[in-house]
Amino acid sequence: MSKTSSSSSILATAEISGPSDTFIPGGRANSAVDVRHLQVDGEAAESFIAEKRIGERIKYLRLKKSMGLVELGRHTGLSASFLSQLETGRVVPTLRNLARIAMVFSKDLSYFFDPEPQTLFRVHRRDDRVRLPQTGADDPAYFFESLGYLVPDRQLDPYFAEFLPEKEGRSPRAHQHVGCEFLYLLSGSLDVRHGEVTHHVEAGDAVYFDANTIHSYMCAGKTPATAVIVTLQHPVLMQLGSGNKQPNGVNGKVRSVPAAILPQSTSAKKVSSQMH
Repeated sequence: MSKTSSSSSILATAEISGPSDTFIPGGRANSAVDVRHLQVDGEAAESFIAEKRIGERIKYLRLKKSMGLVELGRHTGLSASFLSQLETGRVVPTLRNLARIAMVFSKDLSYFFDPEPQTLFRVHRRDDRVRLPQTGADDPAYFFESLGYLVPDRQLDPYFAEFLPEKEGRSPRAHQHVGCEFLYLLSGSLDVRHGEVTHHVEAGDAVYFDANTIHSYMCAGKTPATAVIVTLQHPVLMQLGSGNKQPNGVNGKVRSVPAAILPQSTSAKKVSSQMH
């Protein structure tokens, strides 16, 4: 038997004192395992490295900065061909080389070994949504459905809204809230009142406005109008004019709005009667 095959045979053997246990690279050490006699299988080590997807993380950082392999090579002192092999997983970087790359992107070495965060992705099925009437109205002028109720701590609130044709005795209820609002009209026609001005929009038109200002909607046709509405309920600084950056408020502060008039959102599939 050759020296190489003999070494491989030794690496494939784990001599453990005490109760038998399975060694998992990166896992929690078992107090019953005598690490003095533990030898890790070479294939297991390779698998452990591959699971970290170091090459993919390097490529992600590089592309995020719109940086080519040659440019990254100039910053790190590593050749473009070597970096290409790193990104495709054909070679494993030393800590020294990995540190060079990390410093270029202002990352700690732990970035390449920490568990990858789970990205946010939610599907809101049409049949699962709940149709709700205009809040606080006995004779609602529109109905809406939350398109983001499955997303916790969401930064914006998307809705599908249906505005009913004008009816005698029904008047639009104005409201306001902190942040901005975006509306894209899918069908029909709509009058959007913002402050003292009423704007007429048709299907395909879009509006974006400061939601701190009182606003309301009224269907302008004989058939219902439908729209996608997105609200951002965080204080924002609005740009007024071409060059002046002035906040919508006094002394640089955004005007606050009582919570009672903010649109209510639902975080569950079924919505309580409080929204009616």
